[in-house]
Amino acid sequence: MDASSPRDLHYYEPANGHGLKHDPFNAIIAPRPIGWISSRDTKGNVNLAPYSFFNGFNYHPPIIGFSSTSWKDSVQNIQETGEFVWNLATRDLAKQMNATAAHVARDVDEFAIAGLTAVPGKRVNVPRVAESPVSFECKLSQIIQLQAADGTKVQGWLTLGEVVAVHIDKAMIKDGVYQTALARPIVRAGRRGDYFEIKPDAMFEMVRPD
Repeated sequence: MDASSPRDLHYYEPANGHGLKHDPFNAIIAPRPIGWISSRDTKGNVNLAPYSFFNGFNYHPPIIGFSSTSWKDSVQNIQETGEFVWNLATRDLAKQMNATAAHVARDVDEFAIAGLTAVPGKRVNVPRVAESPVSFECKLSQIIQLQAADGTKVQGWLTLGEVVAVHIDKAMIKDGVYQTALARPIVRAGRRGDYFEIKPDAMFEMVRPD
């Protein structure tokens, strides 16, 4: 395709609606890692919930973050205690991860709902998911309320945390290298329940120009 044969584009401005059956925004920015976040409130109640807006943002120190589209228990807990844990969601844990997305009362333990094992953290007072092959213990860096281009505050909060401890199943490490696809992580796509599984045969390599 070149300039002489332009694409037939679907154009829209988000403020006026997208005109499609499903909002394509989160399907286009895909796949996205899942922020499977465990936290604890000041009363000791444990929370475990998945967030589809999640990623890593810095190497040194390692900083990860997730965005909540409303003020949810996870954000409240992290604001109160300054701690949380990220757990890798895999194909084997997909149903359990999905079960923790249920809207339940603040004092309900999602670990119990999903039949998962809570293991105490080493650097934070928040449990990790024992069944998950990778977990990051984190200390709160910032909670930022998002805003529109005109400065209007929106109902979205970006929670950033510094990774202070890492747990990796040694079976995921070969010749000193962590094998991303070996854990079969699942990542979020579009609509209300679309996911992808990362598999070894989907990987390719390119040498950086520098």
